[in-house]
Amino acid sequence: MKTPLPKPPKAYKNLEFLNGPEARLFRMMAEFIEPQSRFRKQSIRDTIVFFGSARIKPRKEALAELKKVESSVSRKKRPTKQMLQELRDARVQVEMSRYYEDTVELSRLLTQWSKTLDRGSRFVVCSGGGPGIMEAANRGAEKAKGRSVGLNISLPFEQFANPFISPELNFEFHYFFMRKFWFVYLAKALVVFPGGFGTFDEFMEVLTLLQTGKIKKKMAVVLYGPDYWNKVVNFDEMVRHGVIGKTDLDIFKIIDSPEEAFKYLKKWLRQHYVD
Repeated sequence: MKTPLPKPPKAYKNLEFLNGPEARLFRMMAEFIEPQSRFRKQSIRDTIVFFGSARIKPRKEALAELKKVESSVSRKKRPTKQMLQELRDARVQVEMSRYYEDTVELSRLLTQWSKTLDRGSRFVVCSGGGPGIMEAANRGAEKAKGRSVGLNISLPFEQFANPFISPELNFEFHYFFMRKFWFVYLAKALVVFPGGFGTFDEFMEVLTLLQTGKIKKKMAVVLYGPDYWNKVVNFDEMVRHGVIGKTDLDIFKIIDSPEEAFKYLKKWLRQHYVD
């Protein structure tokens, strides 16, 4: 008599199937349903999202790196081109580190204020969960003894969950589009610090959704740092060339200090979502 075969795994426990191309739809759905479930359990009603470069360092770290490079260059009678380039890069990092520190302060101010509203479940700081500006946003919230969200993405480099995210609100996504959905779905305000391709991708998509009316709710959008944004994007020229309308510039506001940004966002959020 033949021995009975062992029971095969149920479909929802079959990892080979779940990780294969046929189950892609299930994986997409999981990245929608699991965060939704967790946000509800944690009473997260709305967020203030921070976008910005993963490469911007804290001032202390940037200054230490500059000192190290300067020391290396000073020991050489004839520094190489590469060494001089490293020196220029280190100086730029120190200059850009102001945005890390400003992010920490703005996030701290917003979190401190949000804690006075509905037991801190309103306007929770949300970042992409990684290093740089993302880390600074979560760091500022922790500094104010508040919670913050990290919507991380699996990448082959650069991205890791920073240690300042609230553990119960730490997420890891595979699909960029589903991560973007959760950025926008809960957001009542967006603050965009200097960044590269990823920041532009996220920021421009939100601008498009607001411009075309796909986002029905009110959303405040702040571009932080005119020194950066006015150099890298010429919005006035886009208007002049007729590719956007002049009223499209009303979608966002350019601001240059944590205090000014906090004052603007607090007033805007009170007007549209609190009072």
